[in-house]
Amino acid sequence: MKFRVERDALADAVAWTAKSLPSRPSVPVLAGVLLRVGDGRLQVSGFDYEVSSQVTVEVQADADGATLVSGRLLAEITKSLPAKPVDVAAVGSHVEITCGSARFTLPTMPVEDYPTLPEMPELAGTVDAATFAGAVSQVAIAAGRDDTLPMLTGVRIELEGSKLTLLATDRYRLAVRELEWRPDEDDVSLAALVPARTLDDTAKTLGPVGGLVSVALSRGKLGEGMIGFAGGTRRTTSRLLDGDFPKVRALLPDTHNAQARIRVSALNEVVRRVGLVAERSTPVRLSFSTDGLVVEASGSEDARASEAMDCAYEGEPMTIAFNHQYLLDGLKALDAPIAVLSFTDPKKPAVMSPAKDDGEIVPGYWYLIMPVRIGS
Repeated sequence: MKFRVERDALADAVAWTAKSLPSRPSVPVLAGVLLRVGDGRLQVSGFDYEVSSQVTVEVQADADGATLVSGRLLAEITKSLPAKPVDVAAVGSHVEITCGSARFTLPTMPVEDYPTLPEMPELAGTVDAATFAGAVSQVAIAAGRDDTLPMLTGVRIELEGSKLTLLATDRYRLAVRELEWRPDEDDVSLAALVPARTLDDTAKTLGPVGGLVSVALSRGKLGEGMIGFAGGTRRTTSRLLDGDFPKVRALLPDTHNAQARIRVSALNEVVRRVGLVAERSTPVRLSFSTDGLVVEASGSEDARASEAMDCAYEGEPMTIAFNHQYLLDGLKALDAPIAVLSFTDPKKPAVMSPAKDDGEIVPGYWYLIMPVRIGS
């Protein structure tokens, strides 16, 4: 195997593939990236039996072939190379990398021991890449990080006709995002539970590519399901999570007793300032009235903070408390100038929605946050 490639193209391909490699692989070859050259193209692949990544790069090939090298080391090297063409050649049990006057020789691993990457599942439809990336980032923040409850560490994708819905919860908050997509079949009705981190990383990578992202979904037995995404020259697959995702839609209230409209940037600044005195488990208290909003927090050794701010409020005066980091996460995810907070009761979940400058709610996104019980 021997080829020449642009430095940036190689560095981007290796970095993306190496990002999904396991930090503690069950067998050494899974820490490698597979470089395979054929028909003037280089395929850079990674696979850990759960997630596979593959990107194709145009190269000047002198000899076809394949080699397997340490992914993280190759990523560090290619990132630090000078901005010149890179020559890569497999020589015996080593691979030689030359770029300008820089030269590296790396040991290789046996290609024959590397597992075969899974094929892409059956195409289900396509979605706008940038819209999909934004939607995933809005929802993934609410996914759990406790591996003892694996079904909560995923994002549920529901495909119903021309509507694609993303849902995630960690029991303390819930994020729901609905968007339009183009199904391969008009009467499609599918659901999948995808690891949130994998989905978020994939969407972030495919978003800047632009165009459309293909969504492919296998319909195998429980525990054997797989989802795939492809955009541009990149494709990735992931095993689906087992378990039943909780029926969270019932948590979204149909009505509200009070509602506040607040500028996101202003509330974000106030919550950050007041939250400086709060300990990790200490909530911030929000007291709403027609006169405005007062944000308060207290910490250890009688540390206290409060700040008043303007807001448009309809309803009876109400004081409600939230985990301040969950509140900040929700404000960041809105991606809108105005936050609309809808309440039914201080002891029941509040729903945050994005709105335009004129206060009109932008449909399709809901961030539900559980209140923290406070003393009377």
